[in-house]
Amino acid sequence: MSRIRNKITTVEQAMALIRDGDVVTTTGFVQSCIPEMLHAALEKRFLDEGAPRDLTLIMCAGAGDSKGLGTGRLYHDGLLRRVIAGNFGRMPKVAQAAQEEKICGYNLPQGVISQLYRACAAGQPGLFSKVGLHTFVDPRHGGAKVNKRTQEDIVKRHEIDGEEWLFYKATKIDVAFIRGTSADPAGNVSMEKEALTLDCLAQAMAAHNNGGIVIAQVERIVEEGSIKPKEVKIPGILVDCVVVADTPEMHRMNYGVLHDPGLSGQIRVPVEGMPKMPLDARKIIARRAAFELPPNGAVNLGVGAPDGVAAIANEEKVTPYITLTTEAGAVGGVLAGGSSFGSSRNADAIIDQNQMFDFYDGGGLDLTCLGMAQCDREGNVNSSHFGGRLNGSGGFINISQNSRAVVFAGTFTAGGLQIAVEDGKLRIVQEGRNKKFVRSIDQITFSGTYACSRAQPVIYVTERCVFQLTARGLELIEVAPGIDIERDITSLMGFKPIIENVIPMDPRIFRDEPMGLLDDLLNVNLPKRVTYDAGRHTLFLNLEGWSVKKRQDIEDLARVLEETFAKSGKGVSLVVNKNGFRVAEDLQDEYSATVEALLEAGSESIAHYTTSAFMRLKMQDTLSTRSVQPHIFESSEEAQQAIWGS
Repeated sequence: MSRIRNKITTVEQAMALIRDGDVVTTTGFVQSCIPEMLHAALEKRFLDEGAPRDLTLIMCAGAGDSKGLGTGRLYHDGLLRRVIAGNFGRMPKVAQAAQEEKICGYNLPQGVISQLYRACAAGQPGLFSKVGLHTFVDPRHGGAKVNKRTQEDIVKRHEIDGEEWLFYKATKIDVAFIRGTSADPAGNVSMEKEALTLDCLAQAMAAHNNGGIVIAQVERIVEEGSIKPKEVKIPGILVDCVVVADTPEMHRMNYGVLHDPGLSGQIRVPVEGMPKMPLDARKIIARRAAFELPPNGAVNLGVGAPDGVAAIANEEKVTPYITLTTEAGAVGGVLAGGSSFGSSRNADAIIDQNQMFDFYDGGGLDLTCLGMAQCDREGNVNSSHFGGRLNGSGGFINISQNSRAVVFAGTFTAGGLQIAVEDGKLRIVQEGRNKKFVRSIDQITFSGTYACSRAQPVIYVTERCVFQLTARGLELIEVAPGIDIERDITSLMGFKPIIENVIPMDPRIFRDEPMGLLDDLLNVNLPKRVTYDAGRHTLFLNLEGWSVKKRQDIEDLARVLEETFAKSGKGVSLVVNKNGFRVAEDLQDEYSATVEALLEAGSESIAHYTTSAFMRLKMQDTLSTRSVQPHIFESSEEAQQAIWGS
């Protein structure tokens, strides 16, 4: 029997196989797992020979340092004809070429591209998905085209059984650049020192099954048969060329880290000694966002201000009670930031990126925290094309549309903002030059109207205030201590938000000491919100400033009330403080059917009170629909007088 041919070759020989007009896909996520030598060699061949020309580049996420490395090397005139990418921000000169109409370009959701690799591998024409509806990807709003030169429609809208769907056309792949740690001469590739596996298997299969070529960059060659079968991530049957990185610099784990065994899962690292964040705007935002974390839930964190939530979760000892994930495939552990974003220390598992997006798209996420560049009155968010810069949506659309609840997090203004925290109060030292809350956003990456139609809970967290999405538009619900609403908020907005019942942001956020967040998330102090006055046989339920954010909150409150009613006996009167109380949109019916029904059944008379006129009207409507006589007042005094008389 003849031996399998040796697939180890030089990078020059591998690049010589790429033809003019080929469709090339490459791996990499932000600054991690990038086959740098392959990108550099393709650039060199083009500069030396003027070929290959007119390539189509397909990639999920940004794969570069934003300064010219990674796919940023491919900006040269004539090298690229078309780009289909989830992110353009990591290759600014390529983005500039698109904006100058030199190349065609599409900005598709990262998860859609990731899943299209599988469609290509299976010989399917494309992918049906709801991801992208009512955003700039929707054909009614641009069809994901980034410039006028781009004419072909690769996204189409269809109606199936009365529901709207988008169909994404698959583009057949000729060349796949992938990356691993070790390879044997037969081309079997393992990833023991890689932080992520991404879509390498699906990309390789897509190119191979189309009759194309697969080029794998690795760190080392090992003896044939020495990689255990279950450790082979890409089987040699799919690989045509194996290229060994000629220097460690060309095979860095990411641009900021040569190799970190804690990120590759080779060792477990202690997290107790991780440095604390300074009490700046980023930490304030991350702290407030952390109050939305769902115990026992799956959470995704975006880049920038949102990834600070991972550090807060670690500081507050919350990490064991939640599962943090990244769209790149990390499950559990302490999510990394900076150049290592997308990775996780002490991860429970690393799965392929396309599988993670299956989990996200199918509703597996309980919460996501994402950044925002612009926001308008309807709660629409732009994070993809702003300030004249083509950045791209990345995984933002998949994640924001399909997570059960969404927190958008970022500073209130951008460009030079400076703040100070003094005696538990926030002071704006220097205002940012650019407004984020504007009358009209440049591009819709997230549709507030679509979110409302699906009763998706959405809040917007900044260092100085918090908004929530309502059917009537954006509502201001919390303000930081020391902040003046007119001076520091509304005068800096392009529209006036709804302002009806604003409460202070939690004062613990502005003190440089542990917040005791875990007790809040687990509702440890919930029984303290119920007081029984035996003399008047009356229960006082104080829900002021509390929120029902998750199903567990309903269950916990119901349990506390059942225990209290059992002790107080029958015929008890009830006074409920609902000032600043909120129930997530998708939990309204369940809350009414469980908690409100329990209150009515366990008490002889009930008086609610809140200073919010809108909340009073909403409660009256809710109670009336259940044929319950509503008793809703503006103050505690009025409620108590109604119960006991004058």
